[in-house]
Amino acid sequence: MLPLYDVLPSRKKPYVTTVLILINIIVFIYQLTLNNRELLAFMYRYGLVPARYTVEQVREVLGFSLFPFISHMFLHGGFWHILGNMWFLWIFGDNTEDEMGHVGYTFFYLSAGVFAAFIQFVFALHSTTPMIGASGAVSGVMGAYFVLFPYSRIVTLFPFFFFLTLVEIPAFYYLLIWFFIQVMNSLVGSYGVAWWAHIGGFVYGMLWGYILRVRRFRRYGY
Repeated sequence: MLPLYDVLPSRKKPYVTTVLILINIIVFIYQLTLNNRELLAFMYRYGLVPARYTVEQVREVLGFSLFPFISHMFLHGGFWHILGNMWFLWIFGDNTEDEMGHVGYTFFYLSAGVFAAFIQFVFALHSTTPMIGASGAVSGVMGAYFVLFPYSRIVTLFPFFFFLTLVEIPAFYYLLIWFFIQVMNSLVGSYGVAWWAHIGGFVYGMLWGYILRVRRFRRYGY
């Protein structure tokens, strides 16, 4: 099921979402200019390597820095990796930014990425593989959208036997299915994807969404 767009228009221009997408694209283009050795060093320097904080020998090589908890979310491992993350960010980010405001949304996005990374870190304390990608932060955006706009509809490209058709799926069910898939993959232990970051980011976004929804109800009654 490939989401194409949501039917809920935003009242304001999603400036922060647009800037975040542009920054990710610029960083990815820079990555393409590096040779393999330079790219590997770049990933280990700015990606989140859990062993950097738990294994003394690794910390001696990489040095101690908390910056990767933020910088990792602007790195990507390939074209499809960044395309998927930015596509989902564009679909779910505009309305979430609209609800939170530009400044609040900026803080939320970055903090969701940090929280998601920490959850993944807890489940991979001694890993020497750099964690990269915006998926934790984007999952946070999706979690907030899940709570704030459950009745919105996601226009989705759906395979039906040998044909493709467009289906409008309520955001509540689409995102619930997406979250269920992340949980199942985390239990199976599929290698190479930070499933726990997806789960942590989504739950974090849900908590923010719940707080905002309560405030919205108290102010406007809906």
